[in-house]
Amino acid sequence: MPTACRRVSIPVFAECEPSLVFGVFDTLWGVGRLWHQLHGSAAGAPLFEPRLVGTAAGQLKLVTGVSISIQEAVAETGDADIVFVPNVLLQSVADIERLDPVLLDWIRRMYERGAFLYAACGGSLVLAAAGLLDGLETTTHWGYGRLMRQAFPKVRLREERILVQAGPGHRIVCSGGASSWQDLSLLLVARHAGTEEAIRISKVFLYQWHRDGQLAYASLVQNADHRDCVVNRLQTWLADNYDRHDVVALLVQRSGLPKRTFDRRFKNATGQSPLAYVQALRIEEAKQLLETTYSPVEAIAAEIGYQDPRYFRALFKRLTGMTPGAYRRKFQLPTQIRRAMVGGVVAKFETAAGITPGAVSRDRL
Repeated sequence: MPTACRRVSIPVFAECEPSLVFGVFDTLWGVGRLWHQLHGSAAGAPLFEPRLVGTAAGQLKLVTGVSISIQEAVAETGDADIVFVPNVLLQSVADIERLDPVLLDWIRRMYERGAFLYAACGGSLVLAAAGLLDGLETTTHWGYGRLMRQAFPKVRLREERILVQAGPGHRIVCSGGASSWQDLSLLLVARHAGTEEAIRISKVFLYQWHRDGQLAYASLVQNADHRDCVVNRLQTWLADNYDRHDVVALLVQRSGLPKRTFDRRFKNATGQSPLAYVQALRIEEAKQLLETTYSPVEAIAAEIGYQDPRYFRALFKRLTGMTPGAYRRKFQLPTQIRRAMVGGVVAKFETAAGITPGAVSRDRL
């Protein structure tokens, strides 16, 4: 594995999220350096030289209101071996169309000249806008799935995946939502500096692989913007009645429409069949209950409308990629955090009541 310092260009759009830009920069800057510093040994040689590039050098105000210092204009960078595209915050096709065309063209040219491209979260929208993902598989933040399909129908979206490699030699790698940029950074380090360095930097920053994918993080019910008043009325009713027996049949009855007409209108409006929509509502409620209560899985299944716990477990795993038990372990607050929160409440109560702090047993809460 080569040990030469590799230059990584990070193109910064005005729509970029600053925390991810700096997170990637700091991670790559630390490879080869920080492990040795933390162990008190001789300073190691840096293995990556990250640089923030843009249309022009100097200050750039990002969408969040934070200004960032662009180190180099892309016209002056020369060819890049590695390009890391950070997340961009977008809401519509019009937002995509406003992305800086100079940076899009530069990214496209770097790829044509042999650069490896890494795109985190919404960064895959940037690569698609540059015309680099047509016909290829990719992933993105689960919340960008609808926008990706709308703007780039030729892209084969795998939004359940955390990492997707594509193109000749897998020179394009995209990651899913938010903190999956850490997985992407570790892959970059492993590929270009070796597995040992990737393990070291993961220990330095306490990064962990998102092995379960991102389905568990996704909201299964997408808010579709439609003007079908009948479907709107039924969605409002469903919010309080999704647990009822034969709920789909009740929906058809309340719609006053023939079943085939109802099915077609409901899917056109929401993007889901009535059954899939009901299942999504039920599983979303189950996720909330698993996150916030200690109710047995069987009780949660019954509460949301499933009398067969085995069916519920199978459906939950299909839609989230995890079993209910694994979901609860992953998303419930850690015991020490809950104890700290409860302890804080008790301390305020004791102080207000004039009781000596610690006199009330916390074990009973």
